Amino acid sequence: MTIQRHRPFGQNYAFVVVAVVFLALLASAGMRATPGVLMLPLGRAFGWSRDSISSAAAVGILLYGLMGPFAAALMQRFGIRRVLLVALSVMTLAAASSALMSQPWQLVATWGVLSGAGTGCVAVVMGATVVGRWFSSHRGLMMGLLTASTATGTLIFLPGLAAIAEYFGWQAVVLTIAAVSAVLIPLAWWLLPERPSDIGLRRYGATADEPADAGAAGGNLFALTLGVLRNATRNGTFWLLFATFFVCGFTTNGLIGTHFIALCGDHGIPEVRAAGLLAMMGIFDLVGTTASGWLTDRFDPRKLLFVYYGLRGLSLMYLPYSDFSFYS
Repeated sequence: MTIQRHRPFGQNYAFVVVAVVFLALLASAGMRATPGVLMLPLGRAFGWSRDSISSAAAVGILLYGLMGPFAAALMQRFGIRRVLLVALSVMTLAAASSALMSQPWQLVATWGVLSGAGTGCVAVVMGATVVGRWFSSHRGLMMGLLTASTATGTLIFLPGLAAIAEYFGWQAVVLTIAAVSAVLIPLAWWLLPERPSDIGLRRYGATADEPADAGAAGGNLFALTLGVLRNATRNGTFWLLFATFFVCGFTTNGLIGTHFIALCGDHGIPEVRAAGLLAMMGIFDLVGTTASGWLTDRFDPRKLLFVYYGLRGLSLMYLPYSDFSFYS
C-alpha cells in the first residue's frame, strides 16, 4: 500500500476505514441471520427437522462467540487487514459450498463450523480494535455505529433473503450471501490500511503529544489469549458482563434471530412478512445502538445497561402471551 492511495482523505480517512469495517460487519450479521431464513425452506426441501437445522445454527453461534478472544489476538499479531481478508474468504467458502449440500452434517460444517469461525473474526471485537487504533475522540459514537451494523444487516438482508427464498429457492439465498462476502474481499484489500501511521496520519482527534499507535503483539497467541482470559476470570465485573452478554446472545441470536420466522409461520404469517417484522426490529436496533454509543460518552454505562436489559426482559416476558393476531 502507498500513502498516495489514501492521502487525499487526510485525517478523515479514519471514517473510510470505519465504512469498510461497517460493510464487513454488516455482511457478517447478514450471514448469521441467514439460518433463520433457511429453516423453513430447508425443511421443505430435505425434510430436515427444525432441531437439526437449529443445531447447525447453534454451532455457528457458539464458535462465533468463542472466536472473539482469539480473533483479537490474531489481529494484534497479523493485523486487522489480513484477518478480515481470511475471514471474508472463509465466509464466502462456507456460503458457496453449502449450495451443494444434501446431508445435515454438511449444514453443520458450512453454516456451523465455517460460518461461525469466519463471522467470529468479523464481529464486535474487530470494531473495537479499529476504533482503538484509528480514533482518539468520539470512540463511543464510532463503536455505536459499528455495533449498529448488526441491526443494519438484519434490516437489509432479511426481507430480501426471505423473498429470494420464496421465489428462487434456498440455494439462491446462500449464493447471494457468498457473492456479498466475495465482493468485500477486494474492497478490504484496497481501502483498509493497518494503522494510521502506515499512511502518514495520526488517530482521529489525537493531540500532538499523544503516543503513536502500539505495535503488533508477539509470542504464543494461544497462550497469550488464555492468559488474558485467566486474568479476566478473577474479576467479578468480567463475570457480570459475561452473564449479561450470554443472555443477550441467547435471546437475540439463539431465540429470536433463529426461530422467529419459523414461529411466525406456525401462526400463519408468511415468511417475507415475518422477515419484515425482524427488519422493523432492526430499524429500532439501529437507532438504539447508535444512540447508545452517544449516551455512553455522557452517562454511566452501568445505568444504561440496567435500562436496556430491563426493557429486553419485559418484551420477552410478553412474547409467549402474544397471539400474533395483529399480523396474521
